[in-house]
Amino acid sequence: MTRDPASLFGRGMAFPPGVGPDGRMAYSEGPENVAQSIRLILLTEQGERIMRPDFGAGLGRFLFQPNTAATHRLIEEKIRTALGRWEPRIALENVEVLPDPSEPRRAIATIRYRLVSTGAADRLEMTVPVAASGVPA
Repeated sequence: MTRDPASLFGRGMAFPPGVGPDGRMAYSEGPENVAQSIRLILLTEQGERIMRPDFGAGLGRFLFQPNTAATHRLIEEKIRTALGRWEPRIALENVEVLPDPSEPRRAIATIRYRLVSTGAADRLEMTVPVAASGVPA
């Protein structure tokens, strides 16, 4: 028996918001909805949502931190904590943050997870802006 992706993972407004082919708000469902939710959590600064001031990962605070292994570990911990709290549809397997070899002002976060309802493995990469040098800006 095949289950509807919306019943397994839910359905929500697409992130980033947009217009669908029918001219209405675009929605996502299934594994894509989970990946969009992860991005939304990681890109939201704590305090941004009035009714949920503790929602989000608060990665913007690293903008002026050095692109070093110590900063990468702090980013990894913020990601683990935020996803553990706000995204129950995944089992986090690994979070790794490394410098972007092509841009000294960015780190790349690689998040590996399993979808709880199906056990399917997935991965998401996103960039995190940081200071370029080894000293804070």
